[in-house]
Amino acid sequence: MALYEMVREIQNSCANNQMRDVFFDEVETDDPVSFVSNLLKADPARLTVEKNNEENITIFAECSGLHQKFLFTRI
Repeated sequence: MALYEMVREIQNSCANNQMRDVFFDEVETDDPVSFVSNLLKADPARLTVEKNNEENITIFAECSGLHQKFLFTRI
Protein backbone atom coordinates (compact mmCIF):
# COMPACT_ATOMS: atom_id res chain seq x y z
CA MET A 1 0.00 0.00 0.00
CA ALA A 2 1.10 3.53 -0.71
CA LEU A 3 1.36 6.19 1.98
CA TYR A 4 -0.14 9.61 1.20
CA GLU A 5 -0.47 12.92 2.95
CA MET A 6 -4.12 13.88 2.56
CA VAL A 7 -5.33 17.48 2.83
CA ARG A 8 -9.11 17.78 3.07
CA GLU A 9 -10.69 21.19 2.48
CA ILE A 10 -14.38 21.70 3.20
CA GLN A 11 -15.79 24.94 1.85
CA ASN A 12 -17.96 26.86 4.27
CA SER A 13 -21.44 27.44 2.87
CA CYS A 14 -22.40 30.09 5.45
CA ALA A 15 -22.90 33.61 4.11
CA ASN A 16 -20.18 36.15 4.99
CA ASN A 17 -17.80 33.41 6.12
CA GLN A 18 -15.09 32.61 3.62
CA MET A 19 -12.98 30.42 5.90
CA ARG A 20 -12.51 26.76 5.10
CA ASP A 21 -12.14 23.76 7.33
CA VAL A 22 -8.80 22.15 6.55
CA PHE A 23 -7.69 18.78 7.87
CA PHE A 24 -4.33 17.00 7.41
CA ASP A 25 -3.88 13.26 7.73
CA GLU A 26 -1.63 10.42 6.62
CA VAL A 27 -3.49 7.74 4.68
CA GLU A 28 -2.34 4.31 3.59
CA THR A 29 -4.22 3.22 0.46
CA ASP A 30 -3.68 1.88 -3.04
CA ASP A 31 -6.70 3.75 -4.42
CA PRO A 32 -7.35 7.31 -3.18
CA VAL A 33 -10.62 7.54 -5.14
CA SER A 34 -12.05 4.49 -3.37
CA PHE A 35 -10.79 5.86 -0.06
CA VAL A 36 -12.72 9.12 -0.56
CA SER A 37 -15.78 7.27 -1.81
CA ASN A 38 -15.79 5.09 1.32
CA LEU A 39 -15.20 8.14 3.52
CA LEU A 40 -18.28 9.85 2.09
CA LYS A 41 -20.45 6.74 1.83
CA ALA A 42 -23.27 8.14 4.00
CA ASP A 43 -24.56 10.04 0.97
CA PRO A 44 -23.74 9.34 -2.65
CA ALA A 45 -20.98 11.71 -3.67
CA ARG A 46 -20.18 13.05 -7.12
CA LEU A 47 -16.41 12.80 -7.56
CA THR A 48 -14.13 14.48 -10.08
CA VAL A 49 -10.51 13.34 -10.26
CA GLU A 50 -7.44 15.21 -11.51
CA LYS A 51 -4.14 13.36 -11.68
CA ASN A 52 -1.06 15.52 -12.07
CA ASN A 53 1.03 12.36 -11.95
CA GLU A 54 0.97 9.13 -9.96
CA GLU A 55 2.14 10.95 -6.85
CA ASN A 56 -0.28 13.90 -6.80
CA ILE A 57 -4.02 13.32 -7.03
CA THR A 58 -6.77 15.90 -6.48
CA ILE A 59 -10.34 14.75 -5.88
CA PHE A 60 -13.27 17.16 -5.85
CA ALA A 61 -16.42 15.91 -4.13
CA GLU A 62 -19.99 17.16 -3.93
CA CYS A 63 -21.83 15.47 -1.10
CA SER A 64 -24.78 16.55 1.07
CA GLY A 65 -24.67 20.04 -0.42
CA LEU A 66 -21.00 20.53 0.51
CA HIS A 67 -18.05 20.98 -1.83
CA GLN A 68 -14.90 19.27 -0.65
CA LYS A 69 -11.40 18.98 -2.06
CA PHE A 70 -9.00 16.15 -1.23
CA LEU A 71 -5.33 16.52 -2.11
CA PHE A 72 -3.27 13.31 -2.00
CA THR A 73 0.52 13.59 -2.13
CA ARG A 74 2.57 10.41 -1.99
CA ILE A 75 5.05 10.33 0.86
